[in-house]
Amino acid sequence: MKYNFDEVIDRKGTHAVKVERLPKGADKDSLALWVADMDFACAEPILKALHERIDRKIFGYTMYDADECMDAVTGWMKKRYGWEESRENLFFCPGVVAAYAALINLLTEPGDGIVLQRPIYYPFTNKANSNGRIPVDNALIYENGAYRIDFEDLDKKMADPANKVLVVCSPHNPTGRVWTEDELKKTVEICKKYDKWIICDEIHCDLIRRGVTFTPIMNVAPEYADHIVVCTAPSKTFNLAGMKTSNIVIHNKELQKKWKDYVNGSLSMDGASALGMTAMIAAYTEGEEWLEQLKDYLDGNFAYIDEYLKKYLPKAHLVKAEGTYLAWIDLNGYVDRDEKKLEELMQKKAKVALDEGYIFGDEGRGFERINVASPRSVIEECMNRIRTAFEEEKLV
Repeated sequence: MKYNFDEVIDRKGTHAVKVERLPKGADKDSLALWVADMDFACAEPILKALHERIDRKIFGYTMYDADECMDAVTGWMKKRYGWEESRENLFFCPGVVAAYAALINLLTEPGDGIVLQRPIYYPFTNKANSNGRIPVDNALIYENGAYRIDFEDLDKKMADPANKVLVVCSPHNPTGRVWTEDELKKTVEICKKYDKWIICDEIHCDLIRRGVTFTPIMNVAPEYADHIVVCTAPSKTFNLAGMKTSNIVIHNKELQKKWKDYVNGSLSMDGASALGMTAMIAAYTEGEEWLEQLKDYLDGNFAYIDEYLKKYLPKAHLVKAEGTYLAWIDLNGYVDRDEKKLEELMQKKAKVALDEGYIFGDEGRGFERINVASPRSVIEECMNRIRTAFEEEKLV
Protein backbone atom coordinates (compact mmCIF):
# COMPACT_ATOMS: atom_id res chain seq x y z
CA MET A 1 0.00 0.00 0.00
CA LYS A 2 0.99 3.64 -0.43
CA TYR A 3 1.65 5.35 2.89
CA ASN A 4 0.86 9.02 3.50
CA PHE A 5 3.79 10.59 5.34
CA ASP A 6 2.36 14.06 4.67
CA GLU A 7 -0.43 13.46 7.20
CA VAL A 8 -0.16 15.81 10.18
CA ILE A 9 -1.24 13.98 13.34
CA ASP A 10 -2.06 15.92 16.51
CA ARG A 11 -0.09 14.27 19.32
CA LYS A 12 -1.34 16.53 22.10
CA GLY A 13 -3.26 14.73 24.81
CA THR A 14 -1.29 11.48 24.37
CA HIS A 15 1.30 12.32 27.06
CA ALA A 16 3.93 12.53 24.32
CA VAL A 17 7.26 13.73 25.73
CA LYS A 18 8.10 15.36 22.40
CA VAL A 19 5.22 17.85 22.51
CA GLU A 20 4.20 17.96 26.17
CA ARG A 21 7.58 18.16 27.91
CA LEU A 22 9.64 20.58 25.87
CA PRO A 23 13.30 21.40 26.56
CA LYS A 24 13.93 23.87 29.37
CA GLY A 25 13.43 27.41 28.12
CA ALA A 26 11.27 26.52 25.12
CA ASP A 27 7.93 28.31 24.78
CA LYS A 28 4.85 26.12 25.05
CA ASP A 29 3.82 27.01 21.50
CA SER A 30 7.17 25.90 20.06
CA LEU A 31 7.37 23.60 17.06
CA ALA A 32 8.72 20.35 18.57
CA LEU A 33 11.42 18.62 16.55
CA TRP A 34 13.74 17.44 19.28
CA VAL A 35 13.10 13.98 20.83
CA ALA A 36 14.00 11.16 18.41
CA ASP A 37 10.62 9.70 17.68
CA MET A 38 8.61 10.19 14.51
CA ASP A 39 5.46 12.16 13.80
CA PHE A 40 4.36 9.49 11.31
CA ALA A 41 1.64 6.90 11.80
CA CYS A 42 2.94 3.38 12.37
CA ALA A 43 2.83 0.84 9.56
CA GLU A 44 -0.60 -0.63 8.91
CA PRO A 45 0.48 -4.25 9.70
CA ILE A 46 1.63 -3.10 13.14
CA LEU A 47 -1.64 -1.31 13.85
CA LYS A 48 -3.62 -4.31 12.61
CA ALA A 49 -1.63 -6.70 14.82
CA LEU A 50 -2.13 -4.46 17.85
CA HIS A 51 -5.88 -4.26 17.27
CA GLU A 52 -6.06 -8.03 16.97
CA ARG A 53 -4.04 -8.46 20.15
CA ILE A 54 -6.24 -5.99 22.03
CA ASP A 55 -9.27 -7.98 20.93
CA ARG A 56 -7.84 -10.93 22.87
CA LYS A 57 -8.71 -8.82 25.97
CA ILE A 58 -5.98 -10.03 28.36
CA PHE A 59 -2.52 -8.48 28.78
CA GLY A 60 -0.68 -10.74 31.18
CA TYR A 61 3.01 -11.50 31.62
CA THR A 62 4.55 -12.03 28.21
CA MET A 63 7.53 -14.09 27.04
CA TYR A 64 10.31 -12.42 25.09
CA ASP A 65 11.99 -15.74 24.26
CA ALA A 66 8.94 -17.15 22.46
CA ASP A 67 9.78 -18.73 19.11
CA GLU A 68 7.73 -16.21 17.12
CA CYS A 69 9.62 -13.29 18.66
CA MET A 70 13.06 -14.86 18.35
CA ASP A 71 12.43 -15.79 14.73
CA ALA A 72 11.23 -12.27 13.93
CA VAL A 73 14.34 -10.61 15.38
CA THR A 74 16.92 -13.01 13.95
CA GLY A 75 15.05 -13.17 10.65
CA TRP A 76 15.23 -9.40 10.27
CA MET A 77 18.96 -9.38 11.01
CA LYS A 78 19.63 -12.08 8.45
CA LYS A 79 17.39 -10.71 5.71
CA ARG A 80 18.52 -7.11 5.96
CA TYR A 81 22.21 -7.55 6.76
CA GLY A 82 23.22 -11.18 6.35
CA TRP A 83 23.72 -11.20 10.12
CA GLU A 84 23.39 -14.76 11.39
CA GLU A 85 22.54 -14.49 15.07
CA SER A 86 21.63 -17.22 17.53
CA ARG A 87 18.56 -16.76 19.70
CA GLU A 88 20.62 -17.83 22.72
CA ASN A 89 22.50 -14.54 22.41
CA LEU A 90 19.40 -12.30 22.46
CA PHE A 91 18.32 -10.59 25.66
CA PHE A 92 15.39 -8.30 26.39
CA CYS A 93 15.64 -4.82 27.87
CA PRO A 94 13.04 -2.04 28.02
CA GLY A 95 15.41 0.28 26.16
CA VAL A 96 18.91 0.79 24.83
CA VAL A 97 19.79 3.46 27.41
CA ALA A 98 18.67 1.14 30.21
CA ALA A 99 20.78 -1.63 28.69
CA TYR A 100 23.79 0.70 28.45
CA ALA A 101 23.45 1.70 32.10
CA ALA A 102 23.24 -1.95 33.14
CA LEU A 103 26.20 -2.93 30.96
CA ILE A 104 28.60 -0.32 32.30
CA ASN A 105 27.77 -1.55 35.79
CA LEU A 106 28.52 -5.13 34.74
CA LEU A 107 31.69 -4.39 32.77
CA THR A 108 33.33 -1.67 34.86
CA GLU A 109 33.88 -0.41 38.39
CA PRO A 110 33.20 3.08 39.77
CA GLY A 111 35.97 5.40 38.59
CA ASP A 112 36.65 3.45 35.38
CA GLY A 113 36.71 5.28 32.08
CA ILE A 114 34.06 4.94 29.36
CA VAL A 115 35.41 6.16 26.01
CA LEU A 116 32.90 8.18 23.98
CA GLN A 117 33.21 9.65 20.48
CA ARG A 118 31.73 13.10 20.86
CA PRO A 119 29.63 14.84 19.81
CA ILE A 120 27.53 11.86 20.86
CA TYR A 121 24.06 10.98 22.10
CA TYR A 122 24.08 12.71 25.48
CA PRO A 123 22.64 9.90 27.69
CA PHE A 124 25.88 7.98 27.12
CA THR A 125 27.68 10.76 28.97
CA ASN A 126 24.94 11.32 31.53
CA LYS A 127 24.59 7.66 32.51
CA ALA A 128 28.35 7.26 32.82
CA ASN A 129 28.41 10.20 35.22
CA SER A 130 25.36 9.12 37.23
CA ASN A 131 26.82 5.64 37.67
CA GLY A 132 30.17 6.91 38.91
CA ARG A 133 32.10 6.19 35.72
CA ILE A 134 34.33 8.69 33.94
CA PRO A 135 33.41 9.79 30.39
CA VAL A 136 36.59 9.94 28.32
CA ASP A 137 36.45 11.88 25.06
CA ASN A 138 37.77 10.40 21.83
CA ALA A 139 36.37 13.33 19.86
CA LEU A 140 35.49 12.81 16.23
CA ILE A 141 37.47 14.90 13.75
CA TYR A 142 35.28 17.49 12.01
CA GLU A 143 36.97 18.49 8.80
CA ASN A 144 35.65 19.97 5.56
CA GLY A 145 32.10 19.63 6.84
CA ALA A 146 32.36 15.89 7.59
CA TYR A 147 33.26 13.62 10.51
CA ARG A 148 35.79 10.83 10.91
CA ILE A 149 37.28 8.83 13.76
CA ASP A 150 40.54 9.95 15.34
CA PHE A 151 42.20 6.53 15.41
CA GLU A 152 45.50 7.82 16.77
CA ASP A 153 43.74 9.31 19.78
CA LEU A 154 41.51 6.22 20.12
CA ASP A 155 44.61 4.05 20.42
CA LYS A 156 45.95 6.29 23.19
CA LYS A 157 42.65 6.26 25.06
CA MET A 158 42.22 2.47 24.85
CA ALA A 159 45.85 1.94 25.91
CA ASP A 160 45.07 3.57 29.24
CA PRO A 161 44.36 0.79 31.79
CA ALA A 162 41.74 3.00 33.47
CA ASN A 163 39.55 2.99 30.35
CA LYS A 164 37.58 -0.25 30.11
CA VAL A 165 34.86 0.27 27.48
CA LEU A 166 34.46 1.97 24.10
CA VAL A 167 30.97 3.06 23.05
CA VAL A 168 30.46 2.83 19.29
CA CYS A 169 27.38 4.60 17.97
CA SER A 170 26.65 3.13 14.53
CA PRO A 171 25.01 4.91 12.76
CA HIS A 172 26.38 7.81 14.76
CA ASN A 173 23.99 10.10 16.61
CA PRO A 174 23.93 13.07 16.06
CA THR A 175 26.38 13.34 13.12
CA GLY A 176 24.65 10.74 10.93
CA ARG A 177 27.88 8.96 9.98
CA VAL A 178 27.50 5.31 9.00
CA TRP A 179 30.85 3.75 9.77
CA THR A 180 32.37 1.75 6.93
CA GLU A 181 33.52 -1.83 7.23
CA ASP A 182 37.14 -0.64 7.26
CA GLU A 183 36.47 1.91 10.01
CA LEU A 184 34.74 -0.70 12.13
CA LYS A 185 37.56 -3.20 11.59
CA LYS A 186 40.16 -0.66 12.63
CA THR A 187 38.12 0.24 15.71
CA VAL A 188 37.83 -3.40 16.74
CA GLU A 189 41.53 -4.01 16.12
CA ILE A 190 42.45 -1.24 18.56
CA CYS A 191 40.11 -2.56 21.24
CA LYS A 192 41.36 -6.10 20.67
CA LYS A 193 44.96 -4.90 21.01
CA TYR A 194 44.22 -3.75 24.56
CA ASP A 195 41.56 -6.35 25.43
CA LYS A 196 38.78 -3.79 25.89
CA TRP A 197 35.00 -4.11 25.69
CA ILE A 198 32.84 -2.53 23.00
CA ILE A 199 29.23 -1.51 23.53
CA CYS A 200 27.78 -0.85 20.08
CA ASP A 201 24.54 1.09 19.72
CA GLU A 202 22.97 0.15 16.37
CA ILE A 203 19.48 1.47 17.09
CA HIS A 204 19.40 3.62 13.91
CA CYS A 205 20.79 0.88 11.66
CA ASP A 206 17.68 0.52 9.48
CA LEU A 207 17.42 4.24 8.75
CA ILE A 208 20.07 4.55 6.05
CA ARG A 209 20.16 6.87 3.04
CA ARG A 210 19.88 5.40 -0.43
CA GLY A 211 23.28 4.35 -1.72
CA VAL A 212 24.76 3.90 1.76
CA THR A 213 25.48 0.46 3.25
CA PHE A 214 25.19 -0.37 6.94
CA THR A 215 27.55 -3.04 8.26
CA PRO A 216 26.77 -4.68 11.63
CA ILE A 217 29.83 -4.72 13.84
CA MET A 218 29.32 -8.43 14.51
CA ASN A 219 29.74 -9.12 10.78
CA VAL A 220 33.22 -7.58 10.69
CA ALA A 221 34.56 -8.94 13.97
CA PRO A 222 33.25 -12.45 14.68
CA GLU A 223 36.58 -13.35 16.28
CA TYR A 224 36.07 -10.61 18.90
CA ALA A 225 32.35 -11.18 19.49
CA ASP A 226 32.96 -12.23 23.10
CA HIS A 227 34.04 -8.66 23.86
CA ILE A 228 31.22 -6.89 21.99
CA VAL A 229 27.66 -6.17 23.08
CA VAL A 230 25.25 -4.84 20.45
CA CYS A 231 22.10 -2.90 21.28
CA THR A 232 19.28 -2.91 18.73
CA ALA A 233 15.57 -2.12 18.78
CA PRO A 234 12.56 -1.59 16.51
CA SER A 235 11.83 1.70 18.28
CA LYS A 236 13.53 4.17 15.92
CA THR A 237 12.90 2.19 12.73
CA PHE A 238 9.16 1.71 13.25
CA ASN A 239 8.28 4.54 15.67
CA LEU A 240 7.73 2.21 18.62
CA ALA A 241 9.74 3.95 21.36
CA GLY A 242 6.78 3.92 23.75
CA MET A 243 6.53 0.14 23.43
CA LYS A 244 9.71 -0.16 25.53
CA THR A 245 11.35 -3.02 23.65
CA SER A 246 14.99 -3.54 22.68
CA ASN A 247 17.16 -6.50 21.70
CA ILE A 248 20.58 -6.83 23.32
CA VAL A 249 23.09 -9.19 21.70
CA ILE A 250 25.58 -10.78 24.11
CA HIS A 251 27.91 -13.59 23.05
CA ASN A 252 30.12 -13.83 26.13
CA LYS A 253 28.74 -16.63 28.32
CA GLU A 254 30.06 -15.15 31.54
CA LEU A 255 28.47 -11.79 30.74
CA GLN A 256 25.23 -13.54 29.81
CA LYS A 257 25.10 -15.02 33.30
CA LYS A 258 25.89 -11.66 34.88
CA TRP A 259 23.14 -10.06 32.78
CA LYS A 260 20.61 -12.65 33.91
CA ASP A 261 21.62 -12.27 37.56
CA TYR A 262 21.67 -8.46 37.51
CA VAL A 263 19.16 -7.28 34.90
CA ASN A 264 16.65 -10.11 35.17
CA GLY A 265 17.34 -10.89 38.82
CA SER A 266 18.39 -7.85 40.85
CA LEU A 267 16.64 -5.24 38.68
CA SER A 268 13.69 -7.37 37.48
CA MET A 269 13.82 -5.76 34.02
CA ASP A 270 13.02 -8.93 32.11
CA GLY A 271 9.29 -8.33 31.77
CA ALA A 272 8.41 -7.83 28.13
CA SER A 273 5.36 -5.75 27.20
CA ALA A 274 2.48 -7.71 25.70
CA LEU A 275 1.79 -5.02 23.11
CA GLY A 276 5.50 -4.34 22.65
CA MET A 277 6.12 -7.93 21.60
CA THR A 278 3.14 -7.85 19.25
CA ALA A 279 4.32 -4.62 17.63
CA MET A 280 7.91 -5.82 17.23
CA ILE A 281 6.93 -9.12 15.63
CA ALA A 282 4.62 -7.37 13.16
CA ALA A 283 7.27 -4.75 12.40
CA TYR A 284 10.04 -7.23 11.66
CA THR A 285 7.84 -9.60 9.67
CA GLU A 286 5.52 -7.23 7.81
CA GLY A 287 6.93 -3.70 8.11
CA GLU A 288 9.50 -3.65 5.33
CA GLU A 289 7.29 -2.00 2.70
CA TRP A 290 6.51 0.89 5.08
CA LEU A 291 10.20 1.27 5.95
CA GLU A 292 11.29 1.53 2.32
CA GLN A 293 8.72 4.25 1.64
CA LEU A 294 9.74 6.03 4.84
CA LYS A 295 13.39 6.08 3.77
CA ASP A 296 12.47 7.75 0.47
CA TYR A 297 10.45 10.38 2.33
CA LEU A 298 13.27 11.07 4.78
CA ASP A 299 15.72 11.44 1.90
CA GLY A 300 13.38 14.09 0.51
CA ASN A 301 13.26 15.96 3.82
CA PHE A 302 17.06 16.02 4.05
CA ALA A 303 17.31 17.26 0.46
CA TYR A 304 14.77 19.99 1.18
CA ILE A 305 16.72 21.24 4.23
CA ASP A 306 20.01 21.17 2.33
CA GLU A 307 18.58 23.22 -0.54
CA TYR A 308 16.85 25.62 1.84
CA LEU A 309 20.04 26.36 3.76
CA LYS A 310 22.05 26.91 0.60
CA LYS A 311 19.44 29.38 -0.65
CA TYR A 312 18.55 31.31 2.51
CA LEU A 313 21.26 30.59 5.13
CA PRO A 314 24.38 30.03 3.04
CA LYS A 315 26.79 30.20 5.99
CA ALA A 316 25.05 27.17 7.55
CA HIS A 317 26.06 23.63 6.67
CA LEU A 318 23.95 20.46 6.82
CA VAL A 319 26.35 17.67 7.70
CA LYS A 320 25.69 14.83 5.28
CA ALA A 321 23.50 12.34 7.13
CA GLU A 322 24.30 8.85 5.88
CA GLY A 323 21.93 7.42 8.47
CA THR A 324 19.34 8.33 11.16
CA TYR A 325 16.51 10.82 10.72
CA LEU A 326 18.44 13.53 12.54
CA ALA A 327 19.74 16.58 10.71
CA TRP A 328 22.98 17.93 12.25
CA ILE A 329 23.37 21.55 11.19
CA ASP A 330 26.50 23.64 11.65
CA LEU A 331 25.48 27.26 12.29
CA ASN A 332 28.86 28.50 13.47
CA GLY A 333 29.14 30.69 10.40
CA TYR A 334 26.53 32.85 12.13
CA VAL A 335 27.11 32.34 15.87
CA ASP A 336 30.80 31.33 16.12
CA ARG A 337 30.30 28.66 18.84
CA ASP A 338 28.11 30.96 20.95
CA GLU A 339 25.67 28.27 22.06
CA LYS A 340 23.68 30.59 24.33
CA LYS A 341 23.07 33.05 21.51
CA LEU A 342 21.98 30.20 19.24
CA GLU A 343 19.69 28.71 21.87
CA GLU A 344 18.06 32.10 22.41
CA LEU A 345 17.52 32.44 18.67
CA MET A 346 15.88 29.04 18.37
CA GLN A 347 13.76 29.09 21.50
CA LYS A 348 12.69 32.71 21.83
CA LYS A 349 12.87 34.06 18.29
CA ALA A 350 12.16 31.10 16.02
CA LYS A 351 10.13 29.23 18.66
CA VAL A 352 11.39 25.83 17.57
CA ALA A 353 12.23 23.19 20.17
CA LEU A 354 15.35 21.41 18.92
CA ASP A 355 18.24 19.56 20.55
CA GLU A 356 20.97 22.14 21.10
CA GLY A 357 24.34 20.97 19.86
CA TYR A 358 26.24 21.60 23.08
CA ILE A 359 24.33 18.90 24.97
CA PHE A 360 26.18 16.34 22.82
CA GLY A 361 29.52 17.61 24.09
CA ASP A 362 31.64 20.72 23.66
CA GLU A 363 32.25 19.66 20.05
CA GLY A 364 28.58 20.38 19.33
CA ARG A 365 28.67 24.08 20.20
CA GLY A 366 27.06 26.11 17.43
CA PHE A 367 25.17 23.11 16.02
CA GLU A 368 21.48 22.18 16.09
CA ARG A 369 19.98 18.69 15.82
CA ILE A 370 16.64 18.64 14.04
CA ASN A 371 14.44 15.56 13.96
CA VAL A 372 13.29 15.47 10.33
CA ALA A 373 10.89 12.53 10.78
CA SER A 374 7.90 14.80 10.34
CA PRO A 375 5.59 15.74 7.46
CA ARG A 376 7.22 18.04 4.91
CA SER A 377 4.88 20.89 5.86
CA VAL A 378 6.22 20.77 9.43
CA ILE A 379 9.83 20.79 8.21
CA GLU A 380 9.02 23.76 5.95
CA GLU A 381 7.50 25.63 8.90
CA CYS A 382 10.58 24.89 11.03
CA MET A 383 12.99 26.19 8.39
CA ASN A 384 10.90 29.29 7.72
CA ARG A 385 10.83 30.11 11.43
CA ILE A 386 14.60 29.74 11.68
CA ARG A 387 15.17 31.89 8.59
CA THR A 388 12.86 34.62 9.89
CA ALA A 389 14.61 34.66 13.27
CA PHE A 390 18.02 35.04 11.64
CA GLU A 391 16.74 37.79 9.34
CA GLU A 392 15.13 39.72 12.21
CA GLU A 393 18.43 39.58 14.09
CA LYS A 394 20.14 40.86 10.91
CA LEU A 395 22.43 37.83 10.77
CA VAL A 396 21.65 37.28 7.08
